[in-house]
Amino acid sequence: MSDKHHKYRILLVEDHPIARQGLAELINQEKDLTVCGGAESLPEALDQIAKRDPVLVILDVTLRGSNGLEVLKHIKTGFPKIKVLMLSMHDEALYALRAIRAGASGYIMKHEATDRILGAIRKVLSGDVYLSERMERRTLQQLTRRGEYSGSPLEVLSDRELEVFNMIGQGKGTRHIAEELHLSIKTVESHRAHIKEKLNLSNGTELVQHAIQWRDI
Repeated sequence: MSDKHHKYRILLVEDHPIARQGLAELINQEKDLTVCGGAESLPEALDQIAKRDPVLVILDVTLRGSNGLEVLKHIKTGFPKIKVLMLSMHDEALYALRAIRAGASGYIMKHEATDRILGAIRKVLSGDVYLSERMERRTLQQLTRRGEYSGSPLEVLSDRELEVFNMIGQGKGTRHIAEELHLSIKTVESHRAHIKEKLNLSNGTELVQHAIQWRDI
């Protein structure tokens, strides 16, 4: 920008205060970036966007009581011009392409070095889409010889079902998943049943084996 004092306004949507504070400190050290606010939930995020007028929202995939991809869709519906960068602890192979298709301008893992996170922020602010080199290679490999996208069998799962499936593959039980996602045990059991039905799995043992094998692949 021609104005040397211009700073890009960034809103952080992250329900862990320590993580949000650390990210804010990282961003605020940059001369051209500033954190204009923070939020922990979908209603708070929409309210803060309306009040703070950010140009970029950095959004965690997992929020307390909400699925980050659903939050993303609400943000893009209400504020279509705002850019969204997904920042998450979840494997990009699981969520990156879903996030891009839902309207995100980028996806980066939380464990990445700070310079990569800042690089992702600036790339998204410049109007480009950010994916890691590994994810870009993986996307190209998923193109068939005819140039059509060769989707994963897990495409039949909803975003929440995929999240539960991934956690099953990590060896987590129903109660643990319910606590971590802030869902009832009954809701998680319902998701498990839907996953088994969609993937044509006969029982819980097959579901666990399938989830573990898929994560290993």
